[in-house]
Amino acid sequence: MPSPPASILVIDENRIRATIIEAGLRDAGHHQVTVVHDIVGSARLIVELDPDVIVIDLQNPNRDMLEHMLALSRSAARPIVMFVDQTDQAATEAAMDAGVSAYIVDDLRRERVKPILDIAISRFNAFSRLTEELDRTRRELDERKQVDRAKAILMKSRGLGESEAYALLRKTAMNQGRRIAQVAESLITAAGLLDAGESSE
Repeated sequence: MPSPPASILVIDENRIRATIIEAGLRDAGHHQVTVVHDIVGSARLIVELDPDVIVIDLQNPNRDMLEHMLALSRSAARPIVMFVDQTDQAATEAAMDAGVSAYIVDDLRRERVKPILDIAISRFNAFSRLTEELDRTRRELDERKQVDRAKAILMKSRGLGESEAYALLRKTAMNQGRRIAQVAESLITAAGLLDAGESSE
């Protein structure tokens, strides 16, 4: 079971509905709850308060309001729960694309707040791990390509074999206290500058 986050920001123009959400959060052991009733300026508040979780309630959202909330979702890298009374497929898909962790339609009840919040936090954490793993894989692939390009440059310019070129990159990295990918990037940049200089003559 996820542990209660340190702070939660509730954005809700409807004071009665906000009270329901706040009561559900306190029932779940969340005591650092900030409730705001004015959507205008909520982006600034998110920056100032830096909450762990954001709960947004749009009782009868119009398109402009929904787009504003989805823009907030995209810029806030944290679990976001959004309650709405009505929706359509386009709005639902937009919410998911914006990174909303839980998009709840017509189910705002005090006893439902805790399980919904727990699911949102778990889903956000799982998505974050997946994103980090994907980013790491992309970085590793990019670095491998850099090293391969640097090896090709050494093989051509110095007449080395592939294993000898790699050994030279590795030795240079060890001597300079840098990673092989960093040495490879520097070599590629230097070779590019050299080529540019030669072509301008």
